Amino acid sequence: MKKWIKIFAGLFAIGIIAIFVIFFFFYNKPHPDYANMDAAYTMAVGDLYKSYKANKTEAGQKYNGQVIAISGRLSKVELSDSLTTCVFVFNQGIFGDEGVRCTMSPSFSAEAKKFQPDGEVRLKGYCTGFNDTDVILDKCSIEKQ
Repeated sequence: MKKWIKIFAGLFAIGIIAIFVIFFFFYNKPHPDYANMDAAYTMAVGDLYKSYKANKTEAGQKYNGQVIAISGRLSKVELSDSLTTCVFVFNQGIFGDEGVRCTMSPSFSAEAKKFQPDGEVRLKGYCTGFNDTDVILDKCSIEKQ
C-alpha cells in the first residue's frame, strides 16, 4: 500500500510542476507587435466597410485575423477611460453611427487624441471582425505618410 501512495505522490508532484512550467511560459509569452508588422491588405477605409456590408461572411474569411492598413477621412475620436477610438462613420443606423472603429494601441493613443475630425489619416490595425454595425480594428498604430 505504501508503494502506491509514493507513486501517486510522485505523479502528483510532477503534474503540479508541469502545470506551473506551462502556465509560466504561456503567461509570459510575448505579444505580437502589430505596429511593426507588415499589412496584409492596404485599402481605403470605405472599401473595407463596403466589403463587410456586401458579404460579411466572405469579407470575414478574407480580413479577420489580418493586419490591415486603412486610409480615409476621420469622422471623430472617442475617448473612454484609457482607450482612444478613431471612428470612420459611413451610415446612421438604429443604434447610432455605423462604420469602422479603430481602437488605438496605448503607445499611439496620445497622438491619436490630437486628430481633427474630417482630417485624412492612415492607420494600421488587427481586424477582429464585423458586429453587424462596425468593422473593428484593434491594436491600431499610426502610419506615417
